Amino acid sequence: MSRAHNFNAGPAALPTEVLESAQKELVNFNNTGMSVMELSHRSPDYEAVHNEAIVSIKRLLAVPDDYEVLLLQGGASLQFPMIPMNFLSKDETANYILTGSWSEKAVKEAELIGKTRSSVSSAESNYTYIPDTNQLGLSENDAYVHITSNNTIFGTQWQDFDLDWKSPLIADMSSDILSKPIPIERFSMIYAGAQKNLGPSGVTVVIIKKDLLDRSSQNVPTLMRYRTHSDKNSLYHTPPTFAVYMLKKVLNWVEENGGAEGMRQRNTEKANLLYHTIDESNGFYQGHAEKNSRSFMNVTFNLPSAELNEKFLKEAKEAGFVGLNGHRSVGGCRASIYNAVSLESCQALKEFMIEFQKNN
Repeated sequence: MSRAHNFNAGPAALPTEVLESAQKELVNFNNTGMSVMELSHRSPDYEAVHNEAIVSIKRLLAVPDDYEVLLLQGGASLQFPMIPMNFLSKDETANYILTGSWSEKAVKEAELIGKTRSSVSSAESNYTYIPDTNQLGLSENDAYVHITSNNTIFGTQWQDFDLDWKSPLIADMSSDILSKPIPIERFSMIYAGAQKNLGPSGVTVVIIKKDLLDRSSQNVPTLMRYRTHSDKNSLYHTPPTFAVYMLKKVLNWVEENGGAEGMRQRNTEKANLLYHTIDESNGFYQGHAEKNSRSFMNVTFNLPSAELNEKFLKEAKEAGFVGLNGHRSVGGCRASIYNAVSLESCQALKEFMIEFQKNN
């Protein structure tokens, strides 16, 4: 059976080479006579995998020495309450920039912990754009500023982080981490669920500046404390060992394919194929996001009618395309083109879109 053209929003496509390598090692990893899933997380064989994953993240993203990399569980959703529990004291206010559903979920959790504000939001347009940098309403009095760097549902993405954020900047990068080089030094903390660009679901990567770590509250349950995981090299309790193993393999694949800059080039080429098809369709395909806010990870679009949307999705599925349904809040279609989605799959989708327009 041939591989599907997988455009799922997450869990998402994994590199075929990574899957084949894991398949070969599945029942006997590193001549242990056991699967990596069966190893003790205290064993030298697993600890080597764990530490290599952390080192690879630091190398691929050029993480400065004054940051730590943690491998946690619970997905990005667990980070939503963990962040204010650790960094939002009762006399402070956190600023959540609202650009989509995930930033809404993040602030909703933070409101249960302490005081928040949203200095700017693009909700009035159904999140078609990223706010202009001169409209952000930043303040030195904010405990921290929280952003979602890429919005999977609406297909928008922050293009620029090069400004004075005035207070610690924390970013949910679940859907675009390692899709391009990142100016890590602009952030006090980055977090990302792995299941879009880094591997399968189950592990969450946190990159955190040590000075932010130093100011974290100690009046937090042990497992919800960043310091707990930092002090124990993310081995305080049993980690998601297979997910970390797959993370390491995906990181190796990224390195073999040009690193973060290689991913930028690869993803730009894929996105340009699809956006060009939308822009040259004379309005048959209508992009949700404004052009200067377009995501290079999630291409969202509608057709002229709900009936044509339905027909497009039905015929696309029959042609071997998976995961093109748009989220219910936007409707229409969405092609998620994370790192592991091939140029060939994007080219095939482009050709299908052109042919469908001709026939309809």
